[in-house]
Amino acid sequence: MPGGNGMWTRARAGTGRVLGARARLRWVHLILGGALLMPYFLLAQVVVSVISGGGNVFSSAPLTFCAYGLSLPLAAVTAVFGLVRPMSVGAVRALCGVPGELLAEGPARSWAARGRTSAWWTLHLGVGAVISGMSLAVPPMAVVLIVLPFVSGLQEAQVKAGWFATDTAPYIAPLLGIGLLCGLVLCAAGAGALLARMAPVLLGPTAADRLAAAEERAADLAVRNRLARELHDAVGHALSAVTLQAVAARRVLDTDPGFVREALAAIEDTTRRTVGELDAVLGLLRDGDPARPDAAPAPTLATDLDGLLARTRAAGTTVTAHQDPGPAGAWAQLPAIASREAYRIVQEGLSNALRHGTGPIELRIAVQGEEVGTHRELEITMTNPPGSADGRRPRTTGGRGLHGAAERATLLGGRVEAGPHQGLWRLRAVLPLGGGPR
Repeated sequence: MPGGNGMWTRARAGTGRVLGARARLRWVHLILGGALLMPYFLLAQVVVSVISGGGNVFSSAPLTFCAYGLSLPLAAVTAVFGLVRPMSVGAVRALCGVPGELLAEGPARSWAARGRTSAWWTLHLGVGAVISGMSLAVPPMAVVLIVLPFVSGLQEAQVKAGWFATDTAPYIAPLLGIGLLCGLVLCAAGAGALLARMAPVLLGPTAADRLAAAEERAADLAVRNRLARELHDAVGHALSAVTLQAVAARRVLDTDPGFVREALAAIEDTTRRTVGELDAVLGLLRDGDPARPDAAPAPTLATDLDGLLARTRAAGTTVTAHQDPGPAGAWAQLPAIASREAYRIVQEGLSNALRHGTGPIELRIAVQGEEVGTHRELEITMTNPPGSADGRRPRTTGGRGLHGAAERATLLGGRVEAGPHQGLWRLRAVLPLGGGPR
């Protein structure tokens, strides 16, 4: 019957909620809370015993409840320590079935988060102690009541103790025993559901936690973007240069052996340097340490610009470079970070010109402004004929390189402009130098 099947389904679902695997794990979580309250309860017992004149706390229900009530504030005070939250979150994830994204990560740092953690700790230990006490006391009592009609000695003892007024009353005891067990199961399931509902409220991330997580994700994204830029600039330029060098060497293989030797030497030098740079970037991915002693140093204008220009010319492209370091007289006097980022911008500009442009490349690098002060700028200008007659540059990639160059300039407070200019394709970058660290 459809109605009977629906009732049976609801009955099974209800049984699963109170006796299923999740309900049993939540019961274990409650018993764990009761066990964690025991040190506080024993300390409170000593205090209550002294105040009551040396009375036995366990022999007096009022004193027992007083010790229980005193143990909860003690537990609340200790919960302000930061490590209580990650321990509680781990237990809730494992035993209460609460999704991890609803819970906070790491120790509680703000006082608001510590207050919420303290409330959770007190609730968990307090409710867990009640359920633990019931779990210890109710099953033995229920067993006695269930077997009472079948054990005459127990019946006589209960009647003499005044538990049952008539001889037929003991036969009702099994129903009472079963009722006690059902009540225990329902109380444990209800308490477990209550803690599972309250866990996201008291252990969930605060606004400060969300901000810290967002900052961590932003920092991780910044590192990923930096590694992507380094890989693109180093490997992308090397592949473009090596491809053009190999093509140029193949075209004159039989007519100009000298040029072929130069091209092969340039290919060897380019690949060797790129392998070193690639190893440094992979070291960042593997170790997270940008300062490994065996890592290749980052290329700069001072040490690597001439080699970069030579390798580009070896591909058969004419490169005219005009360099003006300004009053300092040498690129080595530039701030280190500006020198590194400027090298990468020049490298990307040359790579872009090799892939998409035609004809000679003209490069100008100059320091503008006074030697002393905060208004000096490094200006990089690169022009070359576009790759089509209509003045537009055809593109075979998504422009990641130019976007990365703009990001590099922005990090230093500068800017990058790229596009058609007076019939040529122009890349112009301006990097501020004033006050930069060496």
